[in-house]
Amino acid sequence: MSDKLHIPRITKDVLKKYKFHLTKGLGQNFLIDGDVIDNICNAAEINKDDNVLEIGPGIGTLTQHLCEKAKKVVSIEIDRQLEAIHHETLPYNNLTLIYDDFMKVDLIKLFNDHFLKEKVKVVANIPYYITTPIVMRLLEERLPLNSITVMVQKEVANRFSSLPGSKDYGSITVVIRYFADTKLAFIVPSIVFIPQPKVDSAVIVMKLHEHPPVQLDDENLFFKLVKGAFGQRRKTLVNSVSGTVPEIKKDELLAIITKLGFNPAIRGEKLSIHDFALIANELNRLSESAQRL
Repeated sequence: MSDKLHIPRITKDVLKKYKFHLTKGLGQNFLIDGDVIDNICNAAEINKDDNVLEIGPGIGTLTQHLCEKAKKVVSIEIDRQLEAIHHETLPYNNLTLIYDDFMKVDLIKLFNDHFLKEKVKVVANIPYYITTPIVMRLLEERLPLNSITVMVQKEVANRFSSLPGSKDYGSITVVIRYFADTKLAFIVPSIVFIPQPKVDSAVIVMKLHEHPPVQLDDENLFFKLVKGAFGQRRKTLVNSVSGTVPEIKKDELLAIITKLGFNPAIRGEKLSIHDFALIANELNRLSESAQRL
Protein backbone atom coordinates (compact mmCIF):
# COMPACT_ATOMS: atom_id res chain seq x y z
CA MET A 1 0.00 0.00 0.00
CA SER A 2 1.29 3.46 -0.88
CA ASP A 3 1.94 6.19 1.65
CA LYS A 4 -1.20 8.23 2.16
CA LEU A 5 -1.04 11.39 0.10
CA HIS A 6 -3.42 13.28 2.38
CA ILE A 7 -0.49 13.63 4.79
CA PRO A 8 1.02 17.03 3.88
CA ARG A 9 4.61 15.82 4.23
CA ILE A 10 3.99 12.93 1.83
CA THR A 11 2.40 15.18 -0.78
CA LYS A 12 5.25 17.69 -0.56
CA ASP A 13 7.87 14.92 -0.80
CA VAL A 14 6.21 13.44 -3.91
CA LEU A 15 5.96 16.81 -5.65
CA LYS A 16 9.59 17.55 -4.81
CA LYS A 17 10.85 14.11 -5.84
CA TYR A 18 9.28 14.35 -9.30
CA LYS A 19 9.99 18.08 -9.66
CA PHE A 20 6.33 18.55 -10.43
CA HIS A 21 5.33 22.04 -11.51
CA LEU A 22 1.71 23.08 -11.16
CA THR A 23 -0.06 24.02 -14.37
CA LYS A 24 -2.02 27.15 -13.51
CA GLY A 25 -4.46 26.74 -16.38
CA LEU A 26 -5.53 23.32 -15.10
CA GLY A 27 -6.61 24.58 -11.68
CA GLN A 28 -4.46 22.11 -9.76
CA ASN A 29 -4.95 22.09 -5.97
CA PHE A 30 -4.14 18.93 -4.01
CA LEU A 31 -6.08 17.81 -0.92
CA ILE A 32 -4.10 17.26 2.29
CA ASP A 33 -6.81 16.31 4.77
CA GLY A 34 -7.78 12.68 5.32
CA ASP A 35 -11.02 13.55 7.10
CA VAL A 36 -12.24 15.55 4.12
CA ILE A 37 -11.44 12.66 1.78
CA ASP A 38 -13.26 10.19 4.03
CA ASN A 39 -16.23 12.56 4.13
CA ILE A 40 -16.30 12.71 0.32
CA CYS A 41 -16.34 8.91 0.09
CA ASN A 42 -19.04 8.74 2.76
CA ALA A 43 -21.15 11.37 1.00
CA ALA A 44 -20.89 9.32 -2.20
CA GLU A 45 -21.75 6.15 -0.23
CA ILE A 46 -18.89 4.21 -1.84
CA ASN A 47 -18.77 0.48 -1.13
CA LYS A 48 -17.14 -2.68 -2.48
CA ASP A 49 -19.88 -3.19 -5.08
CA ASP A 50 -19.42 0.21 -6.72
CA ASN A 51 -17.96 1.26 -10.04
CA VAL A 52 -16.45 4.74 -9.80
CA LEU A 53 -15.47 7.28 -12.43
CA GLU A 54 -13.04 9.90 -11.14
CA ILE A 55 -12.22 13.06 -13.08
CA GLY A 56 -8.93 14.83 -12.41
CA PRO A 57 -7.16 12.64 -9.84
CA GLY A 58 -4.18 14.97 -9.46
CA ILE A 59 -1.41 13.06 -7.72
CA GLY A 60 -3.95 10.49 -6.52
CA THR A 61 -4.99 11.58 -3.04
CA LEU A 62 -8.71 10.86 -3.40
CA THR A 63 -7.99 8.02 -5.84
CA GLN A 64 -6.17 6.02 -3.15
CA HIS A 65 -9.24 6.03 -0.93
CA LEU A 66 -11.62 5.26 -3.80
CA CYS A 67 -9.56 2.25 -4.88
CA GLU A 68 -9.58 0.87 -1.34
CA LYS A 69 -13.36 1.26 -1.00
CA ALA A 70 -14.80 0.52 -4.47
CA LYS A 71 -14.94 -2.48 -6.78
CA LYS A 72 -13.49 -0.62 -9.76
CA VAL A 73 -12.17 2.89 -10.43
CA VAL A 74 -11.57 4.53 -13.79
CA SER A 75 -9.77 7.85 -13.49
CA ILE A 76 -9.33 10.42 -16.26
CA GLU A 77 -6.37 12.82 -16.00
CA ILE A 78 -5.49 15.50 -18.55
CA ASP A 79 -1.95 16.19 -17.30
CA ARG A 80 0.53 13.54 -18.50
CA GLN A 81 3.18 15.04 -16.17
CA LEU A 82 1.44 13.04 -13.45
CA GLU A 83 1.87 9.63 -15.08
CA ALA A 84 5.23 8.90 -13.44
CA ILE A 85 3.86 9.96 -10.05
CA HIS A 86 0.88 7.66 -10.47
CA HIS A 87 3.16 4.67 -11.01
CA GLU A 88 4.40 5.21 -7.45
CA THR A 89 1.28 6.48 -5.69
CA LEU A 90 -1.44 4.34 -7.25
CA PRO A 91 -0.44 0.64 -7.37
CA TYR A 92 -4.01 -0.70 -7.44
CA ASN A 93 -5.26 -3.62 -9.51
CA ASN A 94 -8.81 -2.24 -9.61
CA LEU A 95 -7.70 1.09 -11.12
CA THR A 96 -7.60 2.13 -14.77
CA LEU A 97 -5.94 5.47 -15.55
CA ILE A 98 -6.79 7.27 -18.78
CA TYR A 99 -4.67 10.25 -19.80
CA ASP A 100 -6.97 12.46 -21.84
CA ASP A 101 -9.18 15.53 -21.77
CA PHE A 102 -12.47 14.52 -20.14
CA MET A 103 -14.40 16.87 -22.42
CA LYS A 104 -13.07 15.00 -25.47
CA VAL A 105 -13.37 11.42 -24.23
CA ASP A 106 -16.01 9.20 -25.86
CA LEU A 107 -17.96 8.52 -22.68
CA ILE A 108 -20.35 6.00 -24.20
CA LYS A 109 -17.43 3.88 -25.38
CA LEU A 110 -15.62 4.31 -22.04
CA PHE A 111 -18.67 3.10 -20.11
CA ASN A 112 -19.20 0.15 -22.44
CA ASP A 113 -15.52 -0.85 -22.33
CA HIS A 114 -14.85 -0.43 -18.62
CA PHE A 115 -18.16 -0.70 -16.78
CA LEU A 116 -20.06 -3.15 -19.02
CA LYS A 117 -23.18 -0.95 -18.82
CA GLU A 118 -23.32 -1.29 -15.02
CA LYS A 119 -24.33 1.71 -12.93
CA VAL A 120 -21.52 4.12 -12.04
CA LYS A 121 -20.87 6.71 -9.34
CA VAL A 122 -18.86 9.79 -10.30
CA VAL A 123 -16.59 11.11 -7.55
CA ALA A 124 -14.25 13.99 -8.29
CA ASN A 125 -12.45 17.10 -7.16
CA ILE A 126 -12.83 19.02 -10.41
CA PRO A 127 -11.11 22.27 -11.42
CA TYR A 128 -13.20 25.36 -10.72
CA TYR A 129 -12.80 26.78 -14.23
CA ILE A 130 -14.55 23.86 -15.93
CA THR A 131 -17.06 22.72 -13.28
CA THR A 132 -20.29 23.46 -15.14
CA PRO A 133 -19.24 21.99 -18.52
CA ILE A 134 -18.15 18.76 -16.83
CA VAL A 135 -21.33 18.40 -14.77
CA MET A 136 -23.60 19.22 -17.70
CA ARG A 137 -21.81 16.75 -19.97
CA LEU A 138 -22.27 14.00 -17.39
CA LEU A 139 -25.98 14.77 -17.13
CA GLU A 140 -26.83 15.49 -20.76
CA GLU A 141 -25.23 12.33 -22.14
CA ARG A 142 -27.75 10.22 -20.17
CA LEU A 143 -25.07 7.87 -18.88
CA PRO A 144 -25.90 4.97 -16.52
CA LEU A 145 -25.06 6.95 -13.39
CA ASN A 146 -26.25 6.46 -9.84
CA SER A 147 -24.83 9.69 -8.51
CA ILE A 148 -22.33 12.50 -9.01
CA THR A 149 -20.35 13.65 -5.97
CA VAL A 150 -18.03 16.53 -6.74
CA MET A 151 -16.06 19.17 -4.92
CA VAL A 152 -16.62 22.59 -6.46
CA GLN A 153 -16.26 26.23 -5.57
CA LYS A 154 -18.63 27.07 -2.69
CA GLU A 155 -20.38 29.74 -4.75
CA VAL A 156 -21.06 27.21 -7.52
CA ALA A 157 -22.36 24.65 -5.03
CA ASN A 158 -24.85 27.24 -3.79
CA ARG A 159 -26.07 27.83 -7.36
CA PHE A 160 -26.44 24.13 -8.05
CA SER A 161 -28.48 23.44 -4.91
CA SER A 162 -30.44 26.65 -4.30
CA LEU A 163 -34.22 27.08 -4.04
CA PRO A 164 -36.62 29.31 -6.03
CA GLY A 165 -36.56 32.91 -4.85
CA SER A 166 -32.98 32.83 -3.58
CA LYS A 167 -30.22 34.98 -5.06
CA ASP A 168 -28.27 31.91 -6.21
CA TYR A 169 -31.21 30.33 -8.04
CA GLY A 170 -30.77 30.33 -11.81
CA SER A 171 -31.12 28.36 -15.02
CA ILE A 172 -28.37 25.91 -14.06
CA THR A 173 -30.28 25.11 -10.85
CA VAL A 174 -33.44 24.23 -12.76
CA VAL A 175 -31.63 22.22 -15.43
CA ILE A 176 -29.69 20.16 -12.88
CA ARG A 177 -32.89 19.56 -10.91
CA TYR A 178 -34.42 18.06 -14.05
CA PHE A 179 -31.74 15.37 -14.02
CA ALA A 180 -31.01 14.90 -10.32
CA ASP A 181 -31.79 15.71 -6.71
CA THR A 182 -28.94 17.88 -5.47
CA LYS A 183 -27.75 18.68 -1.98
CA LEU A 184 -24.78 20.51 -0.53
CA ALA A 185 -23.08 17.91 1.67
CA PHE A 186 -20.42 19.98 3.45
CA ILE A 187 -18.08 22.96 3.16
CA VAL A 188 -14.35 22.46 2.59
CA PRO A 189 -12.05 25.27 3.80
CA SER A 190 -9.28 26.47 1.51
CA ILE A 191 -6.57 25.58 4.07
CA VAL A 192 -6.82 21.83 3.28
CA PHE A 193 -5.23 22.25 -0.16
CA ILE A 194 -1.73 22.62 -1.59
CA PRO A 195 -1.52 25.26 -2.97
CA GLN A 196 -4.24 27.04 -1.02
CA PRO A 197 -6.98 28.50 -3.28
CA LYS A 198 -8.44 31.92 -2.61
CA VAL A 199 -11.96 30.64 -1.88
CA ASP A 200 -13.60 27.82 0.06
CA SER A 201 -15.02 24.77 -1.66
CA ALA A 202 -18.05 22.56 -1.08
CA VAL A 203 -18.99 18.99 -1.84
CA ILE A 204 -22.30 18.46 -3.61
CA VAL A 205 -24.11 15.18 -4.19
CA MET A 206 -26.42 14.70 -7.17
CA LYS A 207 -28.57 11.57 -7.10
CA LEU A 208 -29.88 11.00 -10.58
CA HIS A 209 -33.58 10.49 -11.20
CA GLU A 210 -34.77 7.26 -12.75
CA HIS A 211 -37.43 9.42 -14.38
CA PRO A 212 -37.52 13.24 -14.63
CA PRO A 213 -39.58 14.96 -11.91
CA VAL A 214 -41.74 16.67 -14.54
CA GLN A 215 -43.35 15.42 -17.75
CA LEU A 216 -42.46 17.49 -20.78
CA ASP A 217 -44.07 17.59 -24.22
CA ASP A 218 -40.96 19.21 -25.72
CA GLU A 219 -37.72 19.01 -23.72
CA ASN A 220 -35.82 21.43 -25.98
CA LEU A 221 -38.54 24.06 -25.58
CA PHE A 222 -38.39 23.63 -21.80
CA PHE A 223 -34.63 24.24 -21.74
CA LYS A 224 -34.97 27.29 -24.01
CA LEU A 225 -37.65 28.72 -21.73
CA VAL A 226 -35.54 28.17 -18.60
CA LYS A 227 -32.44 29.69 -20.17
CA GLY A 228 -34.42 32.65 -21.49
CA ALA A 229 -36.06 33.25 -18.12
CA PHE A 230 -32.68 34.09 -16.57
CA GLY A 231 -31.14 35.71 -19.65
CA GLN A 232 -32.03 39.17 -18.34
CA ARG A 233 -32.47 38.49 -14.66
CA ARG A 234 -33.85 41.88 -13.62
CA LYS A 235 -36.64 41.74 -16.15
CA THR A 236 -39.98 39.97 -15.86
CA LEU A 237 -40.27 36.44 -17.21
CA VAL A 238 -42.19 37.66 -20.24
CA ASN A 239 -39.69 40.38 -21.15
CA SER A 240 -36.61 38.28 -20.45
CA VAL A 241 -37.79 35.29 -22.50
CA SER A 242 -39.14 37.32 -25.41
CA GLY A 243 -35.89 39.28 -25.50
CA THR A 244 -33.65 36.20 -25.65
CA VAL A 245 -35.76 33.46 -27.29
CA PRO A 246 -37.21 34.85 -30.55
CA GLU A 247 -39.47 31.86 -31.28
CA ILE A 248 -41.42 32.45 -28.05
CA LYS A 249 -43.77 35.35 -28.73
CA LYS A 250 -44.32 37.87 -25.98
CA ASP A 251 -48.11 38.08 -26.24
CA GLU A 252 -48.50 34.31 -26.28
CA LEU A 253 -46.28 33.83 -23.23
CA LEU A 254 -48.15 36.56 -21.34
CA ALA A 255 -51.49 34.95 -22.16
CA ILE A 256 -50.26 31.55 -20.95
CA ILE A 257 -48.83 32.66 -17.61
CA THR A 258 -52.00 34.66 -16.96
CA LYS A 259 -54.13 31.62 -17.83
CA LEU A 260 -52.08 29.48 -15.43
CA GLY A 261 -52.63 31.97 -12.61
CA PHE A 262 -49.17 33.52 -12.37
CA ASN A 263 -48.60 37.22 -11.81
CA PRO A 264 -47.92 38.75 -15.26
CA ALA A 265 -44.92 40.55 -13.72
CA ILE A 266 -43.37 37.41 -12.22
CA ARG A 267 -39.65 36.82 -12.72
CA GLY A 268 -38.00 33.54 -13.58
CA GLU A 269 -36.25 33.29 -10.21
CA LYS A 270 -39.64 32.79 -8.52
CA LEU A 271 -40.62 29.76 -10.62
CA SER A 272 -40.04 26.13 -9.65
CA ILE A 273 -39.16 23.40 -12.12
CA HIS A 274 -42.83 22.37 -12.07
CA ASP A 275 -43.90 25.92 -12.95
CA PHE A 276 -41.50 26.01 -15.89
CA ALA A 277 -42.82 22.64 -17.08
CA LEU A 278 -46.42 23.87 -16.98
CA ILE A 279 -45.56 26.94 -19.03
CA ALA A 280 -43.41 25.02 -21.52
CA ASN A 281 -46.14 22.43 -22.11
CA GLU A 282 -48.73 25.15 -22.69
CA LEU A 283 -46.39 26.85 -25.17
CA ASN A 284 -45.92 23.57 -26.98
CA ARG A 285 -49.68 22.92 -27.19
CA LEU A 286 -50.23 26.40 -28.57
CA SER A 287 -47.52 25.84 -31.17
CA GLU A 288 -48.99 22.48 -32.21
CA SER A 289 -52.47 24.00 -32.50
CA ALA A 290 -51.12 26.76 -34.74
CA GLN A 291 -49.40 24.20 -36.99
CA ARG A 292 -52.66 22.29 -37.49
CA LEU A 293 -54.46 25.39 -38.74
